[in-house]
Amino acid sequence: QEQLVESGGGLVQPGGSLRLSCTASGFTFKLYMVKWYRQAPGRERESVASITTVTGTTSYADSVKGRFTISRDNSKNTVYLQMNSLTPEDTAVYYCNTRGLWGQGTQVTVSS
Repeated sequence: QEQLVESGGGLVQPGGSLRLSCTASGFTFKLYMVKWYRQAPGRERESVASITTVTGTTSYADSVKGRFTISRDNSKNTVYLQMNSLTPEDTAVYYCNTRGLWGQGTQVTVSS
């Protein structure tokens, strides 16, 4: 069964950090670009970051550039999203996406 499972979300104070993980199973993960998206209440889902396969080239939304870092460990079938200097505007459900698959999402809440 092909699936993606996100983890690592939680409640963090403004200025804090979290690291999200997206673990894949059921397919050859290393062959595919992976993207992180987020969706805040009442807003459309937006792309946050992406990482390619062989070269590991990354891309970021302007709103997270310089604060978030996407990386992958193909030996673990996992993509990470390191999030630093978090603000309340980063509060959302975060999803990973690849090969047409979506995970269930992980909630990130930034609040004092």
